[in-house]
Amino acid sequence: MRGVFVDANESLAVIMERLEKSGDPKMRINRNPDIKPEDYPAVLDGAEIAIVDHTALPTDVAKTCAGLKHVVFLGTGARSYMNPEELAELGISVHLIKGYGDTAVAESAIALMWSSARVIAQMDREMRAGNWLREDGMQLTGKTLGLIGFGGIAAEVARIALGSGMKVIAWNRSPKMHSGVEFLDLDTVLGKSDVVSIHLLLNDETRGLIMREKIAKMKPGVILINTARGAIVDEQAMIDALKSGHIRHAGLDVYNIEPLPKDHPLTKIPNVTLSAHSAFRTPEASENLIHAAWEHCRRIVKG
Repeated sequence: MRGVFVDANESLAVIMERLEKSGDPKMRINRNPDIKPEDYPAVLDGAEIAIVDHTALPTDVAKTCAGLKHVVFLGTGARSYMNPEELAELGISVHLIKGYGDTAVAESAIALMWSSARVIAQMDREMRAGNWLREDGMQLTGKTLGLIGFGGIAAEVARIALGSGMKVIAWNRSPKMHSGVEFLDLDTVLGKSDVVSIHLLLNDETRGLIMREKIAKMKPGVILINTARGAIVDEQAMIDALKSGHIRHAGLDVYNIEPLPKDHPLTKIPNVTLSAHSAFRTPEASENLIHAAWEHCRRIVKG
């Protein structure tokens, strides 16, 4: 059984090679992170396992990939890049990797929260343009952080926020308990939070969950953080709320369109701090990620 890492950047390729063990399935690494979906059949060349970092795999393309039986997606958000149910109908199993970057993403969410609260990115931009912008920030000690979704990442965010003196409340689709966190219904969390941070997987139930009506229920002057998936939030409703000031500031790592176009409306709004879907990108998280990918491949070979 053969595998191909279809879209490896150099740093992930190096880790992939270093973590290979004797007896592992033969793995070819395609050191080209910029392949297009239509390149899959040629890149895979009949391999049974595809390791995928970020390249979309449309079902029509998967049909042309002779021999493909397994996709190991490097993360949890495969649904943003492929349709697992349709692939399953073709006999292709999609394997996800959870938990590898919980701390990395949580730290990024916290960084976006603090930067948003103190308007750091906006002051930086203005000072580089020669303007001495001095803005009043939001003091977060004693403020309420509302977590929408509560998995491993949100638990890490809660740990850090509680340690900094914030109150943490949360909503989750299934019942949860966590020390120091009060679980409430969604509308109550939205209405009581000074900061709302999104921590949900994207699926049919969560797509567009934070719609215009939900944003209206948020406390005026709220800070919104999203390191999950852009499509969970109604983008136009968020932009309107940012322009009106109902949302004081947004810290975003994820978007409906990625890479974010240079002329996108979000790039023109001052009260937004943007990062390039990189919350999970630390050496520690990458090490965990590739180790888990190899473990998936080993289990696949063993049946």
